[in-house]
Amino acid sequence: MLSRLLAALVGLAIILPALIWGGPIAADIVVGLVLLIGIDEYAGMAFPERRAWALAGLVPVGLGFYLAVIYGPPGSVMATSVLGALLLMVMVLFRREPVDDAADAVARLVLGVVWIPALLVFLPLVRRVEHGIAWIFLVLAITWLGDTGGYFAGRFFGKHKLYPKVSPKKTWEGVAGGVALAVVGAFIVRAVGLPDLTVAECVALGVVLDLLGVVGDLVESLLKRSFGVKDSGWIMPGHGGILDRIDGLLFTVPVLYLYLWVSRGV
Repeated sequence: MLSRLLAALVGLAIILPALIWGGPIAADIVVGLVLLIGIDEYAGMAFPERRAWALAGLVPVGLGFYLAVIYGPPGSVMATSVLGALLLMVMVLFRREPVDDAADAVARLVLGVVWIPALLVFLPLVRRVEHGIAWIFLVLAITWLGDTGGYFAGRFFGKHKLYPKVSPKKTWEGVAGGVALAVVGAFIVRAVGLPDLTVAECVALGVVLDLLGVVGDLVESLLKRSFGVKDSGWIMPGHGGILDRIDGLLFTVPVLYLYLWVSRGV
């Protein structure tokens, strides 16, 4: 439990100052660094014996997509996506290895781009909307408080397993506790920085985003089991790697941005 709290504090100490005082550019840099660490962790899981080879494709494609979305002119995202897909397939075509697992290698490379850069890029996009800092605090509060509530509720009250094949420790009681604390977090952020957020929005966002965070956690657990690893990395003390810490955010942030796009016209 102590190591889990230390991991959360380390993450907050790194991310929050940049988000609050650094402005959009600082947020872009911090998220970009997280993206690169996440790609490195993914390459280590998906290509343990060919990590450097995988990074040679994933880093330029992932970082290029990230920068194109944030800074690129119209059409640059499509161009980057097409060129990136071509690069990854050509890499597999000319590698010096048997062809039996070529399709699997292409799929793993593409997944690395879709799962991390294509989802994480929505965090700096949320930072750029009106009251962006408050919205980021909202999604962080919902995702991380939901995770914390789920951990403690599951530990003390958990009896009914949620998805034992993928995550043996998760329980339905933990999900309920996580949702409850996530909604509380949404109301706290509303009181501090988003007074225009309605009660219905607090409840809906707290419930929906927290459940998405649970799904994101399960997806990462599924991938780790498929790759045969326990943790994505070691950089977060007591909590594995960066991906172990942001797996929920990879699902909650894009949906929050979609909600803001539909409801606020960002």
